[in-house]
Amino acid sequence: MVKSGNKPKRGGALAASPSHLIHRALQLALDIYAEETGPDGLTQRQFAVLEAVSHKAGLTQTDLVRATGIDRSTLADLVARMTTKGLLDREKSAIDARAKAVRLSAAGETALEAARPRVEAADKRIMALLPKGKRDGFLELLGELAGEADAAPVKAKAEAKAAKKAAREMKKAEKAAKKADKPAKAEKPAKAKKTKVLEPA
Repeated sequence: MVKSGNKPKRGGALAASPSHLIHRALQLALDIYAEETGPDGLTQRQFAVLEAVSHKAGLTQTDLVRATGIDRSTLADLVARMTTKGLLDREKSAIDARAKAVRLSAAGETALEAARPRVEAADKRIMALLPKGKRDGFLELLGELAGEADAAPVKAKAEAKAAKKAAREMKKAEKAAKKADKPAKAEKPAKAKKTKVLEPA
């Protein structure tokens, strides 16, 4: 087990790269997770799906994407494989007839119950790598980053909507400007009415 005192010296750009450091920390966390759960245990993503479904049965794929943060295509494949393994049962959603809802099977419940203490042990090992005084702050920061990840699709949708609206407004403004720049058509002078001269009888 790596102790918190073992801090190898890092230099260069990678030492100040949050994306690199988070990736390294994720690798460490997944290694510890794999050690605790064993080769036949649930993967971290499988555990996340079962845990989410255990809190609320009948979740659709969209609900699971929101609950776990796993992207839609990966989740669809994951749920299909977990259903084949007998960990999940799929049925028509009571809310949306077009969607499939999932619930824990008996085997899924058993697997989840067996995994929970192992995942808890992995989490304890990960947190033990940090000084006690920094653990709560670390979890808080991770929670904030996860919150940003959850909000990202909503923000992206709102930004795309705002961009479309701005593009429409710009087109309207351009049309109005072109119309204003066109010289007004000169009005044709009115034709003089011919008056008939009446000759005396």
